Amino acid sequence: MFEKLVDAIKKYDRIIIHRHSHPDGDALGSQLGLRQLIKDNYPGKTVYVVGDAAGRYAFMAGSAMDEIPDSAYDGALAIVLDSATEGLVSDKRFKLAALTARIDHHLYCETFTALEDIDTSYESASGMVAQLAREQGWTVSRVAAAAIYTGMVTDSGRFRYDSTSARTFELAAMLAAAGIDTEEIYRNLYARDLESVKRQSEFIRKIRIFDDSCVAYIYNTAEEVRATGLEPEAISRGMVNIMSDIKGVDIWVNFTEKDDFVLCELRSSRYNINPVAVKYGGGGHKKASGADVKDFAMAMEMLADLKALAATGD
Repeated sequence: MFEKLVDAIKKYDRIIIHRHSHPDGDALGSQLGLRQLIKDNYPGKTVYVVGDAAGRYAFMAGSAMDEIPDSAYDGALAIVLDSATEGLVSDKRFKLAALTARIDHHLYCETFTALEDIDTSYESASGMVAQLAREQGWTVSRVAAAAIYTGMVTDSGRFRYDSTSARTFELAAMLAAAGIDTEEIYRNLYARDLESVKRQSEFIRKIRIFDDSCVAYIYNTAEEVRATGLEPEAISRGMVNIMSDIKGVDIWVNFTEKDDFVLCELRSSRYNINPVAVKYGGGGHKKASGADVKDFAMAMEMLADLKALAATGD
């Protein structure tokens, strides 16, 4: 794995790294980590990272995205990370590059780059970037290691999800050996002030069960989002798992209105929910996926599909 990608990295002097929109820790961790790895091991190359703002992950070193003109893609290599479909990629200009490549760990949906390294056995795209560094014997600086570790921690649920493997811990140990401050990373990711703890109780009170099924959900209106002062993505991803330990609930979804669409975070402890996410233009993993829908009515349609999925036992 990665042989053609490594050849491309060696060949191209200008490399532009993309990831999915509404970035989570893995999207940014793999993006920022790969940039730093290339800069550290191929110092003569120019490496850019592009996409929408880092949001709640702005604490990560180098998280400010580069502003580049279309002409930067002329004769460049574009690498897309952590994106199951072309529609999820932030900044579609990657298609302007001389060569395109992708590293992803999601269930396969489509081919949209010339070179593709897809492996669903990894807990994160960041884990794949760590494996790339290990296979190539690259120098892993503290900055690169911290970014990659952040991505691995978040997408593995702090190493608790069933995608976590012995390899995950081997790669995490390699990153820890670079001298990262894991306590600081966890503090930046998960420490909350008293007001945010109180705010969580407000979301707990909004939990509903859909149509007497095993599907739970929260629906956050745009007005409610504005009242919290939080970014929609922070609510969408940050609050979804408050439903994870409810007895009798096997599937849970957090819906959060943003602009003229609704962010959807889907989770399950038992079922492969990815096909439902794909139906609505999203994707992800068997038990953790995301999508966007246009309104409340479509959100309810998604819940009906999830109820039907659970009824089949798949």
